[in-house]
Amino acid sequence: MNVSDAIRLKRAIRKFQDRLLPDDVIRDILNAGRRSQSSKNNQAWQFIAITDKTILKALSQCGEWAGHIAGAALCVAILTPDPDGKFQIMFDAGQAAAFMQLAAWELGVGSCPASLYEFEKTRAILGFPSEWHLRIALSFGYALEEEKLSTPPKKGGRISLDELVHWEKW
Repeated sequence: MNVSDAIRLKRAIRKFQDRLLPDDVIRDILNAGRRSQSSKNNQAWQFIAITDKTILKALSQCGEWAGHIAGAALCVAILTPDPDGKFQIMFDAGQAAAFMQLAAWELGVGSCPASLYEFEKTRAILGFPSEWHLRIALSFGYALEEEKLSTPPKKGGRISLDELVHWEKW
């Protein structure tokens, strides 16, 4: 699959098969995040890869719309330094998330991002140090409805380019 197709076809997958991801697939997904660009090549992130169902269920309760994490084969928690600091920190974390999701899509693995709001609860669940913060987690797994991986997006689902883009000035 080329990049343009992946961008055009990628959609959020929130329901997963009860099926493990092979180790090489997990490593490929994580490597895509590791290889993503970052401001000044700072790479200000750490990833926690989670496959334990008990931990996945606990994390799924740390965000209002994070329930999909419970059914995932893999969750990647993207940790950053203080997210209230430099804007680039969260932008870079978002790029790492996008790279992982696109790599997963190419491998036939669905994904969905989740915002986590129970900050101290996530720290207690995952045991990461106080200088790191968790706001973004990604769920990954084989789509329960496999056709969603190849079905074109619905027509009219996105704002048209003409409505969205302003040339030179507003």
